[in-house]
Amino acid sequence: MDKVTIKAFKLIGISVRTTNENGQSAKDIGELWSKFISEGILSKIPNKVDNTIYSIYTEYESDHTKPYTTVLGCKVKNIDNIPNGMVAKAFNGGNYAKFVSKGDLTKGVVYTEWTKIWNSNLNREYSADFEVYGEKAQNPNDAEVEIFVAIKNETNE
Repeated sequence: MDKVTIKAFKLIGISVRTTNENGQSAKDIGELWSKFISEGILSKIPNKVDNTIYSIYTEYESDHTKPYTTVLGCKVKNIDNIPNGMVAKAFNGGNYAKFVSKGDLTKGVVYTEWTKIWNSNLNREYSADFEVYGEKAQNPNDAEVEIFVAIKNETNE
């Protein structure tokens, strides 16, 4: 894990409200990814910075055990034009812990990494956490996905 500072950014994509209870998020987020791919959402996002896909977890009701919103989309230059059925979000950035998940996406390597994060003693912010599916994630059988988890400022170190 590395500590990094993320700059503010804007994103347009599709979203779902979900929870980790009873495996619901695996079902909901799996369906969101299916919709993203089958409906060609990537090509419909206006003003994209690039084709990197972000899976963002935000609007936490409390912590990772309570409902939150997942948004699948891309960073954009502006959010002036939001297509029907899509959402736009602006994120403030801040202090993050960076994790890297490597391996076969079809075998749940990202979920396995999240399980470790949930069981860690990170001082989490619960503002916006995200996964980055860039060039190194193109081959699902041998992918590298970066996971960024918002952490609180540690002022009294």
